[in-house]
Amino acid sequence: MTSPAFARQEVSPYYETSIFFMVQGIGGIELPALIVDDIAYLSVSDVFSFLQIRNTLSGSADTVSGTFITEQAIYLIDKTHNCIQYEGKTFVLQENELISTPVGLYLSTELFGRVFGLNCKFNFRNLSVSMDTKHELPVIREMRQQQMHQNINRLKGQVKADTVIGRDYPLFQLGMADWSVVTTQRGKGGNDTRASLSLGGTLAGGETNVALNYNNYGAQQSVMHDSSDYRFRPFERRQQYYRWRFVNNDHKGLRQVIAGKIFAQSTASVYDPVVGVQVTNTPTTNRRTFGFYTLSNFTEPNWTVELYVNNELVDYAKADASGFFTFQVPLVYGTTIVKLRFYGPWGEERFREENISVPFNFLPHGEFEYTASAGVVEDSVNSRLGRVSFNYGATRLITIGGGVEYLSSVTTGETMPFVSASMRLASNLLFSGDYTYGVRAQGMMTWRLPANLLIEANYTRYKKGQKAIIFNYLEERKLAVSRTFVGRKLAVFSRLTLNQFILPGAKYTATEWLMSGAILGVGANFTTYAVLAGQSDPYLYSNLALSFRLPKQLMITPQVQYEYMQKKIIGTRCELGKYFFRNGYLNMSYERNYRSNFSNVSIGIRYDFSFSQVGFSASRSNATSTFVQSARGSLILGDFMDLTSRTSVGTGGIVIQPFLDLNGNGHRDKGEPKVAGLQIMVNGGRIIHNKRDTTIRILELEPYSNYLIDMRRSSFDNIAWRLKHPTVSVIIDPNRVKPVEVPVVVVGEVSGEVYLNGKGLGRIVVCIYSEDGSLAARLLSESDGFFSFNGLAPGNYIARIEHAQLLTLGMTASPAFIPFYITGNEEGDVVDTLEFRLQTK
Repeated sequence: MTSPAFARQEVSPYYETSIFFMVQGIGGIELPALIVDDIAYLSVSDVFSFLQIRNTLSGSADTVSGTFITEQAIYLIDKTHNCIQYEGKTFVLQENELISTPVGLYLSTELFGRVFGLNCKFNFRNLSVSMDTKHELPVIREMRQQQMHQNINRLKGQVKADTVIGRDYPLFQLGMADWSVVTTQRGKGGNDTRASLSLGGTLAGGETNVALNYNNYGAQQSVMHDSSDYRFRPFERRQQYYRWRFVNNDHKGLRQVIAGKIFAQSTASVYDPVVGVQVTNTPTTNRRTFGFYTLSNFTEPNWTVELYVNNELVDYAKADASGFFTFQVPLVYGTTIVKLRFYGPWGEERFREENISVPFNFLPHGEFEYTASAGVVEDSVNSRLGRVSFNYGATRLITIGGGVEYLSSVTTGETMPFVSASMRLASNLLFSGDYTYGVRAQGMMTWRLPANLLIEANYTRYKKGQKAIIFNYLEERKLAVSRTFVGRKLAVFSRLTLNQFILPGAKYTATEWLMSGAILGVGANFTTYAVLAGQSDPYLYSNLALSFRLPKQLMITPQVQYEYMQKKIIGTRCELGKYFFRNGYLNMSYERNYRSNFSNVSIGIRYDFSFSQVGFSASRSNATSTFVQSARGSLILGDFMDLTSRTSVGTGGIVIQPFLDLNGNGHRDKGEPKVAGLQIMVNGGRIIHNKRDTTIRILELEPYSNYLIDMRRSSFDNIAWRLKHPTVSVIIDPNRVKPVEVPVVVVGEVSGEVYLNGKGLGRIVVCIYSEDGSLAARLLSESDGFFSFNGLAPGNYIARIEHAQLLTLGMTASPAFIPFYITGNEEGDVVDTLEFRLQTK
């Protein structure tokens, strides 16, 4: 600290110093501060600038003004009137709560929390302030964007870490179990119960998932209709799921082997499960991205949609009032598997994942990929299915492919050879096409123009009389033009789509014009549909959906449909939702369809316990009442057992176990205590801090993916505690929560002086050597001869003046070296008795 100074106002004397300001989930920075009677005062401008909160210091340095997070939350900190104005309130301050200096205003840490919700805790021992808040600070939003950029870099293969923890291949291990029960009571139609149990583990080093599904609805229907010949099986074979998958991304020739229920991605229409074997050299990891592909669809209104590309979270969006959403999917070299996950506005989660095959499949020049599948379709005739496909990067801009498909139930030709190609005709123009002998030929082109204009064209021609694909289309034509409009008070996505289907003796056309976005803070979707079939009158109607956020966490979503030919409203719907008790959600809805004379009113309630999610709903449609009760949960096994309300089978996790590495060997030995307070950031998953055993669990991670864990160096109050590996890369094991030990090294401090003729001598190099002879530190003495270093692990060391410098200066040191020992204890050790006296030869 510097010598005492006095402020312009009559308050106690303060000391000017700097403190280390730490924010949970962000990090820390050195900030100027004042200390008065063990109370810390922080510079308002410096704190707000670090948190990226808008602030302006007046020229006379007696006021700070700006907006707190949102533009509506205006504040003024005024020393002249000794008050703070914020959100329409005036806080009158005591004389010792706000200090003015010639360079700025300093506010007490207690007042940061009382007025702005920035709760600060001052530690006088190490001159640090830790802050936590419930606000979503601008700096946190920026960090989230940076995290998204890191995920995009991960698609490009740009990942760096201090250490990497690879996969394990246990012989047998049971790690996850999911369960769910849904019971339904109907006024007409009987009751039924649906139950499922999923088990996830490892067998012979491969991921093993088994799901048993029970449904007695068919039995109820059989009893009601008195069908003596009705053969009902509550455990229907086709509804049961089992799969074993072995993955080794380091083996170039064979990276995946899959057995059980497989996804063959066939050209022919296969809607039943396929039991068989699949092998491929396609890796589960991502490669460099080269372009984008527009993806849009519908879900529930106001739901959040997460986009996963090859199991990596790369983007998220919010659906509009009608449920419409759109993404720009980054295209990566090789097979691109796109998954979508859906989350409701008040915490609902839809674990259904939509697998979408992007039509463009590019490979780097000279790279070859293949996939071979064979199995039996669980249909009425047990059809045999086989498919072999390959792709090859012919040039940097062209990828060619081909293969053959076999399906025994196709009467027009069981064997179906095919060829494919993907081309980059220009940086903004992509083409993809394929031809299957005796079945179809199709092509797709996307053209991205300036001003956010995108044109997509698809054309498919089917072989007349083919039976591989079940519908009897002769041609399909599609043209879509989309553009995004962004203004000061609006952001709108517009798309015009034209679909035309040619059938034997018939042709019909479907068009859609969609406008979706936010206007003046109100979510809106206006979609117009038109269907033209032959000589019939066109069917033309529009759907308008709005979304309003009301006070008390209420959300109302009205919808209306209008039919133009009849000139009347054909349907209305309104839903009201409210979040309560943090984990509960209540929704009510009413729907009326005037065209079919149908009405429905429903009410539902859902509550999320830590171990299970339970729900109840009641609805009445015309004269029929229906009641539904549901419950689901999950069990996680391993080094610990945990109950959760979210599904776990098929995912992976990490349990971080920080400990005090007193002997510095990197492994936890008997007697080394656990460490609390570690703060981390990770690119995915759900983080759970367990204060009882100091562990940190990261759940719901994609298996085989590489996750980067960034551990905050400023997590601990004790400055002697250091992280040995602050950044760790972990490859996730399927159906397992992998333990990761995090050694926290207790470092020691060494200091001393260098003299020449009784006076301190600067710029002398002091070398610190470990017991094995390696250089642990290289120090330079200051002008007064003093030197110090903080960061030595426990153990024996030797300090000596650098021999080469002594030869250059023509001097000798006494003593020639000084041995010392850093003790391993929880508080760290300090050795400050080192003295070297130099003499001229």
